[in-house]
Amino acid sequence: MGIDASARLTRQVETNASYNIGRRLAPYAFIFPSFIGVLAFLLVPAVAVLIISLFNWNMLSPPKFVGLRNYLDIFQDPLALHSMLVTVYYVLLNIPVQTVLAILLALLLNRRLPGMGMFRAFFVLPWLAMPVAISVVWNLIFDPTNGVLNDVLTAVGLHPQQWLSSPVEALPCVAAVNIWQWTGYNMLFFLAGLQSIPSHLYEAANIDGAGRLRKFFSITLPLLRPTLLFVLITSVIGSFQVFDTVYVMTQGGPGTATNVYNYYIFQQGFQFFHMGYAAALSVILFVVILLVTLIQFRFVGKGATYDMS
Repeated sequence: MGIDASARLTRQVETNASYNIGRRLAPYAFIFPSFIGVLAFLLVPAVAVLIISLFNWNMLSPPKFVGLRNYLDIFQDPLALHSMLVTVYYVLLNIPVQTVLAILLALLLNRRLPGMGMFRAFFVLPWLAMPVAISVVWNLIFDPTNGVLNDVLTAVGLHPQQWLSSPVEALPCVAAVNIWQWTGYNMLFFLAGLQSIPSHLYEAANIDGAGRLRKFFSITLPLLRPTLLFVLITSVIGSFQVFDTVYVMTQGGPGTATNVYNYYIFQQGFQFFHMGYAAALSVILFVVILLVTLIQFRFVGKGATYDMS
């Protein structure tokens, strides 16, 4: 009996040990497919771009190591600086308007009314469409000869505009398309943030006689900071990486008025076959986006309230 009890105890210990090992390994098994995806489609390409940026390579002849020469050339390239300035201008056109409209929409739709769910979904529909398809449609709308927008202006007695053919108007038009597409999507995040704010805070403010503006700036906006930080970071990153809308609507024109940084990378890599230079441009873009993101964390994320219980 003593031997049987000892054997059972040994088997129980082995079973518990196997169970504990399996329990420790289970989380890694679940994240392993995602890890493979991140490794294959994010980390490996990022390292490859960093390596390629140190070479002079046209994809036809063997790559030639040039060290940091591509990076030095960027700071001497007026078109690279111009494309970055165009991109910054695009971000400044796009982000403030898009964010303010998204907040206003969220405030407007944060009501319990019949059919409000369908009404909210209506504003998200532009985000569901493909950017290329949207750009084609807006190209027709902005057409200076047969476009609907100029027809409307003419009907109300205003002069038709050149829109995408004008160096002054082209980039705001591209930004307007992006605002139209993404405002409803960002509105969903602000709406979720608004619905997570405890109602007793507004009740206390009503007792104190606070008006709508006072409640917004003293309660709503401070408690929306985490949501605002997320929306700003994702929107700014997306705006710095804008490409498809520009490619379909203007192809960087007229002249270089809409030649954003990502489109310039495309030109250098796939039109002029300067792959090493294009890779170096991509690394610079990554550094700029990283710095802008850190600045947003520093100023927008400071003092953010995450616990609203």
